[in-house]
Amino acid sequence: MDAFTLVVAAALAALTMAASMGLLYLASARQACLVDWTVAAVFFALSNMMGAIGLHLQTNPIVFIACVNALQLGGHFGMLAGVRRHLHRAPGWRWGAVLVGTVLAAHVLLALRGAPLYRLMLFTPFLGAINLCAAWLLWRQPDSEARASYLPLIVLQVLFALQQAVRVAVVVAHDGEPPGFLGGHFYRTSGALAMLVYLSLATMCCALIVTHQQTLALHRASLTDVLTGWLNRRALHDIATRDFRRCRRTGAAMFFIAFDIDHFKSINDRYGHGVGDTAIRHVTALSARMLRGYDALFRLGGEEFAVLVCGEHLGSVCGIAERLREWVACTPLIVDGAGVAMTVSVGVAALDPQDHKWEDILRRADEALYDAKQRGRNRVSVHGRDLAGRGHATRLQAAVA
Repeated sequence: MDAFTLVVAAALAALTMAASMGLLYLASARQACLVDWTVAAVFFALSNMMGAIGLHLQTNPIVFIACVNALQLGGHFGMLAGVRRHLHRAPGWRWGAVLVGTVLAAHVLLALRGAPLYRLMLFTPFLGAINLCAAWLLWRQPDSEARASYLPLIVLQVLFALQQAVRVAVVVAHDGEPPGFLGGHFYRTSGALAMLVYLSLATMCCALIVTHQQTLALHRASLTDVLTGWLNRRALHDIATRDFRRCRRTGAAMFFIAFDIDHFKSINDRYGHGVGDTAIRHVTALSARMLRGYDALFRLGGEEFAVLVCGEHLGSVCGIAERLREWVACTPLIVDGAGVAMTVSVGVAALDPQDHKWEDILRRADEALYDAKQRGRNRVSVHGRDLAGRGHATRLQAAVA
């Protein structure tokens, strides 16, 4: 195909990308990055339309060339802006406007009016820097699950920047007139083909990022309690099963801290279920701030909660449980300007060498929790220390030695 046909095809690909990103925005969770990518696609479409007109008329006044290049730059910046917004950063469209304005002004300079080589040397580094910046931002994200969906766009951005650099190097090496098969018609055709491939693949890459993020969000939502943000029973089964097998294999200690809110029913009866929900959020927020970031926090149902701790000693885990109890007791819930005193009862249990499943540990932690309530509430009870049974005191010491 000739350059004109490829440029028209690239314009159609850009319009397809704009429609795809716009429809995804309407059909999805209204992710703002899709708006940036839609704007980028519109810029690409306008740039290629103007390029097709210039090829058809076989005339390229400097103002026309300046608009084509500025729109092309705006499209690539839009891709970067969408990446930044997807990563919860400011898109930086103001800097994009400054950059586009700079390119427009640079084309007016006398040295650039009759020097395509100079225009190319000015324009291409900006494009390469924008593409590589987008690739770098995606690459350095720590979320390994999301990075798999970023990889296609990373590769695409890097390859496009490389082909631009190669084209400039060839032109510079031959003083603006590539010889032989690289010259003239083929050189324009290769550039149009590169843009067509870029736009076609960019549409799929952006759609992949958005759909993969939605899939991860749905998966995480299925494992998370809506009211508190803590993990639910489904997540408990998956995480506890994995950690139980690992601890049994390595001999590491594993503990459950089970706790619930004392006299929670009276809070619901006196203030209503709305305040009851607020009380649950209050306790879980306090607990999450006190507990370490790597502890797994679960809401078992109602006002019952559990914390899974691995690799610690009994004294350390008991200290965690006691600090949790004290923090809740010292921080009342404020309702209509008045403080409502709240306490929790806590039970602790450790992995037993004779346990065959993690549910055995949680059951003993529940037994310890019940013991704490029976002994007056607002206290910590440790199975095998405060609550003996079936020789657990001896086995607890062996488990945490």
